[in-house]
Amino acid sequence: MSSPKITVLLPVYNGAEFVEQAILSILAQTFTDFELLVINDGSTDNTAEILARCHDPRIRLVHQENMGLATTLNYGISLSQGHYIARQDHDDLSLPTRLEKQWEYMENNPDCALLGTCAEIRTSDIKQNRMHDHPTEYGPILFALLFDNPFVHSSIMMRRHNINCVGGYSSDTLRYPPEDYELWSRLARHYRVANLPERLVIYREVAQSISRSQHSRILENVVTIAAENLAYAIGLSQPDKLCFDVAAIHHSAFHRLSHQPSIKQICETVILAGNRIAKDNNAPYVVHLAEKRAAMLRYKFLMFRTHTLWAKPLLRNIRSWIAKSRAH
Repeated sequence: MSSPKITVLLPVYNGAEFVEQAILSILAQTFTDFELLVINDGSTDNTAEILARCHDPRIRLVHQENMGLATTLNYGISLSQGHYIARQDHDDLSLPTRLEKQWEYMENNPDCALLGTCAEIRTSDIKQNRMHDHPTEYGPILFALLFDNPFVHSSIMMRRHNINCVGGYSSDTLRYPPEDYELWSRLARHYRVANLPERLVIYREVAQSISRSQHSRILENVVTIAAENLAYAIGLSQPDKLCFDVAAIHHSAFHRLSHQPSIKQICETVILAGNRIAKDNNAPYVVHLAEKRAAMLRYKFLMFRTHTLWAKPLLRNIRSWIAKSRAH
């Protein structure tokens, strides 16, 4: 038998509540030449029982001891048979035409290594009237990557060859989570990336998600990755203090600011990055995005400084009052 065109990679850890719906959403795709590689990453709930009742010849089921998401994804890529790797999270849903539309785009755009889609956001099964509508073209996406992750992980389709060329997902604990933002950043430095404008995925926000349970760790890593992306955009081999200052202000991680940050130089760095991306990718609109972002950073920085200047005398008074109370 010939290899399937697409491997849909679905890792699951304690996903009993939603995983069957996620699997059914893939089995209902209008594009049918795929394998669905489901990896049970050491679940301790009844995930294994639910997976056992999912019968379809396109499903490949693997059970393993818990290895974590990044390692499991790399293992899944090594097992994959498809030319394309499509991601599916165990608590999200793919609409029926997702794989078909992504496959057609990738076939018609051979220089594209990674393709996402927009998504509808739900809390469990409750509609929120909120969306993940990210930029669709390469230039604006490159600029967005300087600050945040402009892709929905569960909507991604990638060329397996390109993933292997950049080394797959990082298993360095200083770089993940977010393993997706880190990988997209490396891919975008070497290949074109894009998003479809259609909302072809339903993204569920769940209380026990990694993004909620490991927020502090993710924040630290996101600041580092964003600073690295900015450094690359302006031609530096490593991020300097200005790159870290930009990322720290954007993410309100003010503890990562340098000792005496210059908001003038911070804004100039963002403008420089925007101008370079706009020129190199024939994307003049990015210049406007950079100017708008610089203005936002200036406002956040001024609010931070105003708050700090107001708070310092109050803190001194509180400490003085505490010291006097202890003395008596």
